[in-house]
Amino acid sequence: MTGFLASVANVDEARTAFEQGADIIDAMDPAVGALAPESVGRIVQEIAGRAPVSAAAGDLAMEPEALIEAGNSLVATGVDYLKIGLFPGTWREDRIRAVAELATRVRIIGVMFADRGADATLAPVMKQAGFAGAMIDTARKSEKRLLDFFDPASLRGFVDAFHAQGLLAGLAGSLEPPDIPRLLPLSPDFLGFRGALRGADGRRGRLSAEAVRLVREMIPCDGGSVKAASRADQRVLDAQCFQGDQRKSGAATDRIFVHDFVLPVRIGAYSREREPPQRVRFNVDIDVKRLDHVAEDMRDVVSYDVVTDGIGMIVADEHITLIETLAERVAALVLEHPRAVRVTVRVEKLDIRPGSVGVEITRERAAEASGVHHLFPGPVAWSAPKRAS
Repeated sequence: MTGFLASVANVDEARTAFEQGADIIDAMDPAVGALAPESVGRIVQEIAGRAPVSAAAGDLAMEPEALIEAGNSLVATGVDYLKIGLFPGTWREDRIRAVAELATRVRIIGVMFADRGADATLAPVMKQAGFAGAMIDTARKSEKRLLDFFDPASLRGFVDAFHAQGLLAGLAGSLEPPDIPRLLPLSPDFLGFRGALRGADGRRGRLSAEAVRLVREMIPCDGGSVKAASRADQRVLDAQCFQGDQRKSGAATDRIFVHDFVLPVRIGAYSREREPPQRVRFNVDIDVKRLDHVAEDMRDVVSYDVVTDGIGMIVADEHITLIETLAERVAALVLEHPRAVRVTVRVEKLDIRPGSVGVEITRERAAEASGVHHLFPGPVAWSAPKRAS
């Protein structure tokens, strides 16, 4: 399962984040950056092993010797994860190898930056140096967000590269609740949040229990966990299609749609179609199970971003010979969502001749698939790591 990392600035915020269900407590001041070891130590004492605690070791441009010294100070506090900023430059690989000695005493997460050259090809180097994983963040918080720099297909490549090395892969960078359904299908090991947990006041405001709870309820917990089931309110259970009293809403559905969505696609059976991409237009109409209340926030909706992101990832994978195959893949993607009951997909090639040519299909969810579902479950369940003695 995907974990929820919550950045906190002090003991009170750490207590709130843990009580609202955060999986990882990240000791970091959202406004100014790394916390002093004394503050980190107090947070570790407050959490007392009930959840992993992470902390960042110093400034991005810190020299390796100073970085190791800062890392040693944080290791002494008992943190479970030590975040090391990997600023771009020809010396980045040397920095990774230089801090390898710390990896024998704490789990290191290498932090790269979407706005400053995140590089998935470093995964083998980080594996060799004993890192536990990597995450993408953004360095300049007041400017663009993670999804402004990387589309979901690119982020999936980052996650897959680290998973292929047996390492963790996390995503952060001014994330907001609407980003969650877009990123969960990529199976990151954790999603990191800072400013979004501070309500309307933004990054310099105080941690909001309500904001933490909203994020927690949008990131599915282990479905077999009593704790997970008791934390989610009925609205979330409805939105994620856990089994309930189906008589309340019957077979009523609403329709969401994506129309006139055009992408360059490598598609076609002719040899002349093997190289240049063609413009393809997608129209997708989805009948979704109606909830028993008016939608109030992102917990209650099927995001159209999930549809457009999914189409983008499908067409990024490989050349597709038949337009019928493409339509089937889009339909299958949509019906993976637990609230989707029926979908109509229209796919048109726009560059073959004047007008357009294509196919339209309608597919429905099989009746036997209408039981308990989890919203885009991921592969990793979070638990506190064993500390080195």
